[in-house]
Amino acid sequence: MSQGALATPEAPFLEPKTPARRFRLTWRVLLLALGALVLLLSFARTVTGAVDLTSAGAINASIALAIPIGLAGLGGLWAERAGVVNIGLEGMMIMGTWCGAWGALQFGNPWAGVLAGAIGGAVGGLLHAIATVTFGVDHIISGVAITILGQGVTQFLSKITFAEMPGGGDSQSPPVPKLELLSVPQWIGDPLRALEARQWFLLSDVAGILRGLITNVSPLTIVAILLVPLSYYVLWRTAFGLRLRSCGESPVAAESLGVNVYTYKYIAVIISGALAGIGGAFLAQVAASAYREGQTGGRGFIGLAAMIFGNWRPGGLAGGAVLFGYTDALQLRRGGESVHALLLVVTILLAAVAVYQLVRQQRARAALITGVATVAVFVVFALTDSIPSEFTSVTPHITTLLVLSLAAQRLRAPAAVGVPYRRGQGK
Repeated sequence: MSQGALATPEAPFLEPKTPARRFRLTWRVLLLALGALVLLLSFARTVTGAVDLTSAGAINASIALAIPIGLAGLGGLWAERAGVVNIGLEGMMIMGTWCGAWGALQFGNPWAGVLAGAIGGAVGGLLHAIATVTFGVDHIISGVAITILGQGVTQFLSKITFAEMPGGGDSQSPPVPKLELLSVPQWIGDPLRALEARQWFLLSDVAGILRGLITNVSPLTIVAILLVPLSYYVLWRTAFGLRLRSCGESPVAAESLGVNVYTYKYIAVIISGALAGIGGAFLAQVAASAYREGQTGGRGFIGLAAMIFGNWRPGGLAGGAVLFGYTDALQLRRGGESVHALLLVVTILLAAVAVYQLVRQQRARAALITGVATVAVFVVFALTDSIPSEFTSVTPHITTLLVLSLAAQRLRAPAAVGVPYRRGQGK
């Protein structure tokens, strides 16, 4: 039947539905989003007077706090893309903190400490791979065991090594050699500092952000940032990455095409541990000047949350790590004032999300819930001048939960992540 025959009063003309265009995150969209975010922060800083929203100190602290979280999240990405849930990232990071400090002290070179931290984390990854891939232990149980093991082993090693060193103890190491910080030449930094001090709308905020990004930067920070695009290239632009990701989507199909699933899972989990270990070495050498017991503070688990927020992609998890690092930095710098100003930013973002849900997605119920949350946050902002210190310390965690709840509808984990696999099970 032709389309013309369908054009009758009883059967009006029927057109095939045009498939909805899928949103694609391009560089242009990303730059526009970053520009809009800077504009929003500048507006909030101007209205509230909270200068630390875009100050160089806050941005610099944000990057330092985001790097270990991002490295842990990147480690989780490698493991889960191969189908292995790595709850043990926290334990591997703990091993990295101890090994990073020990290596730097033993060889007198901070880069030796970074390498030792990577090896310590990789050993934890190897143990996790042996348990989950070879022996089929539940991934969660193995990960928890690795974390407990990491805590116990590092406590024991500290008592027999650092306690014997001058300036060390049972739960901490002596001061470790640190990497020399890098900064732009003074003729660039001084004008940016002067412009930031003017407190002009947008211009001063951009100057503060730029100065925070290019002043007192550790070389290890640069290496960690470069690992994000490198991971993307390896996992999404190489044959090796395609085979590794196929193990997390359908290991049976991958095996039928000649992929050694066990080998790729082992490689992924060991790399995962090494990345978490580098994050631990960063904590001992850059974020602090020595190893201390409990130094990770749950950052391995937070990195896992950042990976989920980023929808199992390097760029997304980097954004999640920066978000957590930024909110953590704000609560450390004039916490009550800065977090109170952040409520205005959250109000505007929630309002935008509610409009998007109502207009573009036509989800009235979700838009209503988001709208109620918008009003609640604005009421708190309008009726207060500062946030009590008891609440500022949990700001990063609340922010992470809020963003995860809004982004949960679009998350898609690898199809076979956490699913037990035995060689030859598809035959």
